[in-house]
Amino acid sequence: MKISELKAGTGSVSVEGEIVSIDETREINKYGRTLRVANATLKDKSGSITLVLWNDDIEKVKVGSKIKIENGYVNEWQSKAQLTTGKFGKLTIL
Repeated sequence: MKISELKAGTGSVSVEGEIVSIDETREINKYGRTLRVANATLKDKSGSITLVLWNDDIEKVKVGSKIKIENGYVNEWQSKAQLTTGKFGKLTIL
């Protein structure tokens, strides 16, 4: 799949791209647990999307990393599409 084809509400997404930026890691409380989250920008030839990185995935990537997301999910936050691995997705460094 190309990044330009990703739309909010799409599940089972497999896409490859390059991390071009990563925002500061922040902590949130969800269901009584503290989770770490950071937004990154994932880009391919067709476009770019915000990739939401959770916990251990944050350390896996750096700017310039080429990655593959398998079984990802596209949701919408503040009227913009975002890609996340969710519960069942997987992030792999290529």
